[in-house]
Order: sequence, then C-alpha cells, then structure tokens
Amino acid sequence: MTVELQVLVFAALWGLIQILIAAVAPAARPGYFQWNASPRDTEFDFGPVFGRMNRAYKNFLETFPIFAVIVLALVFSGRADDISKWGVHVYLFARIAYFPAYALGSKLRSAFYVVSLIGMAMCVWSLFF
Repeated sequence: MTVELQVLVFAALWGLIQILIAAVAPAARPGYFQWNASPRDTEFDFGPVFGRMNRAYKNFLETFPIFAVIVLALVFSGRADDISKWGVHVYLFARIAYFPAYALGSKLRSAFYVVSLIGMAMCVWSLFF
C-alpha cells in the first residue's frame, strides 16, 4: 500500500473518531439522549464547545471527499511522488490540529484549515506537474 493510501485510511479513521467524539461528548447535556433518538427535526443546543466540535467535524466532511479523490487519482495514475507524500501528511496533521483548535475557540483553526488546503494543493501539484 502506498504512503498516500495509508494516510487516506488514517484520515478516514480520524473522521470516524470525530463522529464518535461529536456523538458522545454532549451526552451529559440535558435532553441530548431524547434528541439523539428522535428524527432530529430540530437543532439541539450543543452549547459552545460541543457545538464547535460538531462544526469542526462537519468542516472535515467538506474537505475529506475532495482529498480522497485527489489521493485516489494520485495512486491510480502513478503520479505519487515525494511532494504528494508530504502533502498527504500536511493535510492529515493540519486536520487533526484543526479539531481541538476549533473546539477550544482558537483563532489558529483558520491557519490549520489553510495548511490543510496547502497539503491538498501539494498533492494536486504532483498529480498535474
């Protein structure tokens, strides 16, 4: 398995971890279990920290499919190289750093987001150049 595919799998596992954190963390809030078992027709008041965790996870869902397509294209086209190896790691580490930064309300979350995009751009560079 290539390094790029390994990192893609780790990124998918990171997504799963975020799902579990976002689902379990607000369990102590009153009414959460009833809301979670319902059809969820209304929004639940997660509070500031759990709300940010939920939004951080949703943000991950916006970039992960694009990242996955880029990585699969790299692998299947045979265009993976040292730049793409660095790029996938930059993406993953930035996405991992993004989650706690967002949950804690740090302004660094935007920087981590941009760094993750740079990691994807490195992979796109390898794909086309």
